Amino acid sequence: MNAPNDLKIRLTSFAHGGGCGCKIAPGVLSEILHGARGIVPPQLLVGIETADDAAVYRLNDEQAIVATTDFFTPVVDDPYDFGRIAATNAISDVYAMGGTPIMALALLGMPIDKIPLEVIRRIAEGGQSVCNAVAIPIAGGHTIDSAEPIYGLVALGLVHPPKVKKNSSARAGDVLILGKPLGVGVYSAALKKGALDAAGYAHMLASTTKLNTPGRKFAEMPDVHAMTDVTGFGLLGHLDEIALGSGLAATIDLSCVPWLPGVEHLAAQGYVTGASNRNWAGYGERVTLGRATDVQRSLLTDPQTSGGLLVACAPRAAGDVLAVFHAEGFDRHGEELS
Repeated sequence: MNAPNDLKIRLTSFAHGGGCGCKIAPGVLSEILHGARGIVPPQLLVGIETADDAAVYRLNDEQAIVATTDFFTPVVDDPYDFGRIAATNAISDVYAMGGTPIMALALLGMPIDKIPLEVIRRIAEGGQSVCNAVAIPIAGGHTIDSAEPIYGLVALGLVHPPKVKKNSSARAGDVLILGKPLGVGVYSAALKKGALDAAGYAHMLASTTKLNTPGRKFAEMPDVHAMTDVTGFGLLGHLDEIALGSGLAATIDLSCVPWLPGVEHLAAQGYVTGASNRNWAGYGERVTLGRATDVQRSLLTDPQTSGGLLVACAPRAAGDVLAVFHAEGFDRHGEELS
């Protein structure tokens, strides 16, 4: 069943995909960006070279601005929840760089002739509620009349330049820690087909609206070497980015990977997204699965919307990293993968 929606509009019915599963597949994106050359000033600390979560531009010796944008089509039907999820997803990219959010701009595209204005207003209110929670303004934005509903944010933050956490600075011998369990894409596939119960929806909403605030504290920890958030390319895809950017290989203990409740059963029933297969096609040639089943592969490539932080840290810091996750309210999350 879907979440209660007093406005009786199924937002997911207007979109061909949903959430971060809408991302262009990694292999296709690489082809699009291949050979792209632009201005790279020395102040640009992080650009497009390693597909990191945000751009980082040094303003002075003490401050760098973190800039990111994220938007997508509905992953749920409730408009307020959709707004909350989209805003959480966008702001979490600032945290993934070790930054602190300072401001946002809204991005909204809607089929105005098909979706009531009250529904659109509720989407915006959901996004505003997340910005209010982290005490940042939505200071502007842009809107268009579009064929599918789209909502997201440009999120801006600040970070001390030497404390930026890239996805390309992992070190040999690091351990991997994941902040949230996986399976949001499976939940979303089940929801679209009316197969997600109220408990599953509650788990999905709790995960996707949980901001990755531990990233700010990880910026203060020298033994945290690399960080990213796991979103549309799935765990394997974003770990692949860390490994490629850092010039390393990585090993995951499958028995340690945390799953959202019930997703293994749902995936076994066929509730997986098309993005999972597209993800595998984009990077599967660089992955050795060992004894993983097809269902487990679909979960490891499952597109996460507003997924958790993936942290690479020195083994001696693993306990401290887990303690930060727990202190920030990730009580049942934070799992060492390697």
